Amino acid sequence: MKRYPAQNRPSAVPALGRVMMAILFLFSGIGKVIDPGHTIEEIRAVGLPFAHLGLAIAILLGFGGGAMLLLGIRTRMVAIVLALYCVVAGLIFHNPSGGIPQLVHLIKNFAIAGGLLQVAAFGAGSYAFDNLRANRKTPQRA
Repeated sequence: MKRYPAQNRPSAVPALGRVMMAILFLFSGIGKVIDPGHTIEEIRAVGLPFAHLGLAIAILLGFGGGAMLLLGIRTRMVAIVLALYCVVAGLIFHNPSGGIPQLVHLIKNFAIAGGLLQVAAFGAGSYAFDNLRANRKTPQRA
């Protein structure tokens, strides 16, 4: 477990940040399952082909990525994938020429991606399944 000089005990702050970001993806996934037609219409409206495949990918990233981020499972990899998803989705669906609201949505996507890149850079924190796996690989000293 990596600790920084000012930190003499594990911090719950990284876990709280992961939970807050994961909630966004989980609720997004729920919304897409409840009303798939809306997402399919949005995908088609921007001219993308294979709207049903796009919906499936969005649901998978929402539920799968959100749950993995929440629990701290393969956190760095998941954070990078979700960050890329946020940037790509923002660029495709939030055209700043559509006015200030669309620009704000685009900037929010970039901000979420930035937070996820922080998770990718610094890891899941003390309270994550990643650490359970890492601790099992460490041999015990006699």
